Parts: sequence; structure tokens; C-alpha cells
Amino acid sequence: MMSQPAPPEPRDRFLGCLLGGALGDALGAPLEFLRLADIRQSFGPEGLRHLAPAYGRRGAITDDTQMTLFTAEGLVEAWDRGSARGVQDVVGTVHLAYLRWLKTQGETSAHPAFDPTASDGLAGIPDLNAWRAPGGTCLSALKSASVGSRRAPLNDSRGCGGLMRIAPVGLAFAEAFELGCDIAALTHGAPGGYLAAGCFAQIIADVCRGADLKAAIAHARDLLAAEPGHGRTLSAIESAVALSAAGDPSAARLETLGEGWVAEEALAIALYCALVARDWADGVVLAANHSGDSDSTGSLTGNLLGALWGQQALPAGWIADLELREVIADLAQALYDRYWQGPKTSPPKGAGEE
Repeated sequence: MMSQPAPPEPRDRFLGCLLGGALGDALGAPLEFLRLADIRQSFGPEGLRHLAPAYGRRGAITDDTQMTLFTAEGLVEAWDRGSARGVQDVVGTVHLAYLRWLKTQGETSAHPAFDPTASDGLAGIPDLNAWRAPGGTCLSALKSASVGSRRAPLNDSRGCGGLMRIAPVGLAFAEAFELGCDIAALTHGAPGGYLAAGCFAQIIADVCRGADLKAAIAHARDLLAAEPGHGRTLSAIESAVALSAAGDPSAARLETLGEGWVAEEALAIALYCALVARDWADGVVLAANHSGDSDSTGSLTGNLLGALWGQQALPAGWIADLELREVIADLAQALYDRYWQGPKTSPPKGAGEE
């Protein structure tokens, strides 16, 4: 009997999650906004199966990875501030990181903490000051003088912009649902916009700590069921799980879950692709080749399968072409160095306050 491969080490899961998400984002970047028929006409009947040029280069990331990196930077900064001062306002510190991202996109904010000269950390990297089709909801929310929260939403958006950036929360915290919701609610005020993010953060947390994917989904579903306004998100998760058991994975089946522009649809697509994936590339290729938000669904699937199977599951040739791969790996290492304490790690008291 063949022995099963050893589970990935936690550090490899951190690297696999962030690098995998960036690779899925890069695969989907040339496909975003294209219909499936157009994708197949341009790249062949099986669609795009390798990295192709977008934004002037192969392996280019989009705003999905940019904001994921700023989420990670905010979490690192929150840890460092907590260690130095004994206070750890995770949501507030991540919001400050998002304001720095806003500045890199050539925008300004009415929030009093916005610094138009910010150039520390990620904001000082020239390639991260590139415009990569940022989401309008994220931009408008971060321009506000107010900070969005579940209690005081800035809008009623269900878009996937709060979800697509949330994976680092699951890496950092074993109990990630509430904090994932709160960080997504900084910009997306409808329950569908932030509950999907909380679910994804918790699923990442559980698989990163060794849980089976189906068990991780069931746990997130249980947490979700206790939240007001959970109906659409719960239905989307249940549809993804049911579809994964139907056999014969295909783009046609995937598209019955939606196009991924709204958070619950993007979550459903990522879960479906991860559940049916034969390997990392198989799942991510399926996630990116459809009519809709291909970079976001590719990124989410890449995050999830990378956390599940580790860095060694990622195609080495793809990593070699990935924009900012060293920056991404360094942030994954920084998160691991600060937050990894094993399965009992949980957010500090007050970390998810609104």
C-alpha cells in the first residue's frame, strides 16, 4: 500500500496560501470580464491553463492580491504594536493599511488618518503603486471620513471585494470568523458582503491547522447559521457542496453557481473548485475559466488549495513568473513568525471590535 504524503508544515501552508492566491489571481487576470465562449476562442477549448500576459507582463497580480498583501501587512503591524504597547486594535490597524493601499492607487481619503505621503512598507514598493482595476466599492468606502462596520455600514454592497482580501486573517487566527466579518465590513456593508468573508477566513484557519476541507466548511456553515442575514451565503455554500458531489466537474456546472461578482457566489465557486480539484492547478484552472470575476475566484481557490496542500503543491514554473513573489513570500513568513502558535491560537480580546 502506498503511504500518504505527510501533511504540509504550517509554514508551508502560509506560503502556499499567499503565493497560491497570487498565482490564481494572475491566471485569472487576463480573463476577467470575458465570457466563457470568448475565453475558449482566445485560448482554446480547454481555456487558459498557464499564466498569460496581463497589465504588460506574465504573472501580473491585480487589486485582489494587492489588498490581500495590505491585509497581511496590517496584521503584522497590529501584532508589532500589541507587543510594544500592549494594545492590539486589529481592525483599526488593517484599516490604516487599506488607507495606504488607497494612496498607492492615486486616491485620497477624507479620513483623518489618511497620509498622502505614506511610503513605508508596501506603500513604498513601486510595483505596488500600479493601478490594477481596483473595485469601486473598496475605493469609495476607503475615501470616506467614516470607518465602515457591521453596526454602521457605509453601503449595502454584497460585492466580493471584502472576501477576496481576507485569507491572511485565517492564517493568523484559529478563530477567524468574527474578525473576517469585521475587516470585510470596513468596505462592504451588506451581510452577504461580510459573512462570506468570515466563512472563508474560518475555512482557511481550519484547513491551515490540519482540518479536512469538508469539516472546515461544515464548521463555517455552523457559525454562519447563527448570524442575521445569512440566507444567501448559506444557500451558496450548500449549493457548492451539493454540486461537488454531482461528478464531472466543468465550467458549465461551475457557472450554475454564478459569476463571482458578489461575495457569496465567489465563495461558492472557490469551494466547489477546491472540493473537486485533483491537484492545485486543476482546481485553479477550473476556477478562473468562466464568465465572470475570474481573478477573484482564481485567487480564492488558490488561497484555499495552497493552505490545504502547502507551497509544494504550486507549479514551480508559475512561481518563477509571479510578480512580487519575494514580497509575497516575505509577508507570509512575517505572518507565520508572529502568529503561528498552533491550533489553539485565537484573536486577542477586542480584536474584532467594530
